Amino acid sequence: MELLNHMSYFVEVVKARSFRRAAEALGMPNSTLSRKINELEQHIGLRLLHRTTRKIELTEAGQVYYQRSRRIIEEARLAHEQLGAILAQPQGILRVSLPADFAVLMLTPLIKAFAEHYPGIGFDLDLTPRNVDLVSEPYDLAIRMGSLPDSGLIARKLGALSRSLYASPDYLELNGTPGNPQALDQHQCLVMRQDKPAHWHLHRHEERISVRASGRFQMNSIGMMRRLAAMGAGIAVLADSIVEEDVQNNKLIRILPGWAADPVTIYALTETRLLPAKTQLFIAFLREKLSGAVDNCAT
Repeated sequence: MELLNHMSYFVEVVKARSFRRAAEALGMPNSTLSRKINELEQHIGLRLLHRTTRKIELTEAGQVYYQRSRRIIEEARLAHEQLGAILAQPQGILRVSLPADFAVLMLTPLIKAFAEHYPGIGFDLDLTPRNVDLVSEPYDLAIRMGSLPDSGLIARKLGALSRSLYASPDYLELNGTPGNPQALDQHQCLVMRQDKPAHWHLHRHEERISVRASGRFQMNSIGMMRRLAAMGAGIAVLADSIVEEDVQNNKLIRILPGWAADPVTIYALTETRLLPAKTQLFIAFLREKLSGAVDNCAT
């Protein structure tokens, strides 16, 4: 890479026909540029320039080297320009694995907006519950929520969904409203299947408690949990941004408003840090747009 830099300095000197003018164009001291050209000549083992007090001229070796170097530097410049164009208007199919409920409830409008902004990108979206293998399968990235296993993948934080306790007006009318977290053990709680036994970790300012939650319904779908809660089946811990419409329509009411459940972190997972433009832009787009709906903790 250092040799390529020296080569570009040499090309600039020849084009300017002057060390002084070339140094001004490159934004470096004249003495530094002269030293770089000397280092290049020493590395090659041939003199490339005849220097006089009035002008510089190419040696025979310098003429050959300039013709080759100019093409190499021009190709490098065009490559950077093309990459810049790709970054501005990326092309290709973006293959993404997404958690189904989160994708349907929150990501769908964002994906549509991203598609409208970048018409050259097509989408292959996998909403199956399995954890795809980003190393052996042709996915560009996966969106995941919650704690992550140690997989060796690159995880980029997009944000964290704040969560609270919700129930329907019908449920609260029939069963009463719990006045404190300890009263939850007297209520039907809608819990995730992986919680065995189910404990909800709640906090209020600096105070933190863990309460056991139990009920007739266990599931692995946030979408179903939201619907059951709105239908009066019990109390659920749900992301605030996901239930905004239900709250506005009085289908769900936040209970124990001084208390909140631990937030759920959202990650973009990739197999490598070296990402194509379409993937970089998609991650940046989600991070920016989600910041208005989540408590952003991106890094």
